Amino acid sequence: MTGDEENLASHALAASPPAVERISPDDVARRLREHGWTGLAAEQAPAEFQAWLARAAQLLGPQVSGPEELSSLLELVFHYDAQEILDSTDAQIVLGRAGARSVIRELGREVLAGSAIDSDRLKEIFDRVRQRTGYGGRELFHPLRLALAGRAGGGEMDRVILLLDLGAQLPFAARVKGTRERMLEFCTRLD
Repeated sequence: MTGDEENLASHALAASPPAVERISPDDVARRLREHGWTGLAAEQAPAEFQAWLARAAQLLGPQVSGPEELSSLLELVFHYDAQEILDSTDAQIVLGRAGARSVIRELGREVLAGSAIDSDRLKEIFDRVRQRTGYGGRELFHPLRLALAGRAGGGEMDRVILLLDLGAQLPFAARVKGTRERMLEFCTRLD
């Protein structure tokens, strides 16, 4: 893994809150309501929803400069269609690189064999897949992010991934597909 990719992955997975919080749980709740993903305001939400909103603000806030970017990242949580993803030009580029399918195969093994993905587990998965495949940098991270978040992108995709399993347990108006369900759907459509 290159130094830049390692720093990006470490930064993206950090559990501590950002020094300056530009996005609040209320901002996240507002975006969810605007897109029909929930009908609740942050203060009306049960405790588990409030915790998810706070986590989303903490993880996504430092990655965005405004409401449109926040909506774009939140959309990755609430909309996942493996066939759409695989039909995209970006996916074809990622999957055309050496080792991409090996990385995805190992990712599938890790996701399906383990528990819900949190920050520590995601780091473990990155490390195990890297060790088993020998790939690092974009050859490792882009297929992982594509399969789970729906885009190859940078560290902001890791933050989206960290919201999935907790979100899948909550009764949002739009159902969140957890990492296991996404992995199964992606692999089913891949071949």
